[in-house]
Amino acid sequence: MKIMFVAAEGAPFAKTGGLGDVIGALPKSLVKNGNEVAVVLPYYDAVDAKFGDQVEDVLYFYTNVGWRHQYVGVKKIVRDQVTFYFIDNQQYFFRGKVYGDWDDGERFAFFQLAALELMEKVDFIPDVLHVHDYHTAMIPFLLKEKYHWINAYQAIKTVFTIHNIEFQGQFDPSMLGELFGVGSERYEDGTLRWNDCLNWMKAAVLYADRVTTVSPSYAHEIMTPEFGKGLDQVMRMESGKVSGIVNGIDTELLDPETDPLIPHHFSVQDLSGKAKDKAALQEKVGLPVREDVPLIGIVSRLTDQKGFDLVVNELHHILQNDLQIVLLGTGYADYENAFSWFASQYPDKLSANITFDLALAQQIYAACDIFLMPSAFEPCGLSQMMAMRYGTLPVVSEVGGLRDTVEAYNPIEKTGTGFSFSNFSGYWMTKTLEKALDVYYNQPEDWKVLQENAMTRDFSWDTASLAYEDLYQAL
Repeated sequence: MKIMFVAAEGAPFAKTGGLGDVIGALPKSLVKNGNEVAVVLPYYDAVDAKFGDQVEDVLYFYTNVGWRHQYVGVKKIVRDQVTFYFIDNQQYFFRGKVYGDWDDGERFAFFQLAALELMEKVDFIPDVLHVHDYHTAMIPFLLKEKYHWINAYQAIKTVFTIHNIEFQGQFDPSMLGELFGVGSERYEDGTLRWNDCLNWMKAAVLYADRVTTVSPSYAHEIMTPEFGKGLDQVMRMESGKVSGIVNGIDTELLDPETDPLIPHHFSVQDLSGKAKDKAALQEKVGLPVREDVPLIGIVSRLTDQKGFDLVVNELHHILQNDLQIVLLGTGYADYENAFSWFASQYPDKLSANITFDLALAQQIYAACDIFLMPSAFEPCGLSQMMAMRYGTLPVVSEVGGLRDTVEAYNPIEKTGTGFSFSNFSGYWMTKTLEKALDVYYNQPEDWKVLQENAMTRDFSWDTASLAYEDLYQAL
């Protein structure tokens, strides 16, 4: 099949979160199975700085963004047999950041129009056009309502993936004429209208041939008022075409036997390197070097979504146990300050690293015994899979992708890959953590079995991509 992805970010070019990881990894896996894959991304200044000497100029054209006649430069680079096309317009994309500007609506309106017009210009007409999150959500609508007259485009099928339903792209309806150059009929008849706004995500859910989310549980959750962020009614209405596929992780990159960012390598057969990594990390972050104490890792944004209200409220109780915690992350100032204060009160038990450090993150995944991730909602989550790959057992809340990837410890059957709680409260989080500590201290044989189960689970993209391939084939 010919498959084209259009997204606002993609590793290794520009990445702010999980979306970037998916766009970096999924196309690569699809190519291995004999598909022809292209990816369209904005040409940000960050891409120019890192890859400017490797990209080739393909062509340029102009597109109309309402009354504005805008330049569209097309550049390309081929990596891992995937062709990446970049849409170049410095006025829109040389901003020093990916998102968060006052005119994001106009920037991504331009990007979507340019991406659709590019397909014919570079002669890549896909069988399946796969778009991601609100920044590209108007593409299925535009394909059917604005570009339907182009013969070559009439057979294209569209897939829309929701990575996080919180950000929906809600704008003034005048944008339809002023930026997209289409009439307002579909707004006036209610199709594109939601809460008296033009809602890009609603447009994609209605117009795409299939809608996916990044885990089966999240697909069901967004159909409820609790998790649907106001769109749950639309999700229920279109539930027949909605499904969830769990993201993979890059298992070649994330490998305890070869990871260049960790000091000592290890494998599921020989965990001696993991013990050395633990000692090295304890020393690095200023905790007492003790082999016998469980080391708990946290790598996260410090926000309510990630469950840090629970952690901060329970931290005093948790620190009464014989354990150590190493935290890495930034986020809400209240949580940053709380962790810094607890670290000053319990210097032998808690190391708070309020920063972002990729190497330290890898060392935490590799060296810790337990990984704490009590998210309030989690569309997929990658950290729990990364921790398990390194034999670090996750303690998670049973939401979204966490429920789908972490199998709770069963003491009777000796199965599981971690520990989980379904009642989202500080009390149950602490109880679950204490259960993990009990197994660590008193059932070392069970602990070893759980580690082996976790390390041998298949979270590779090569497996995850097969579900996408089935979906494309069905279309």
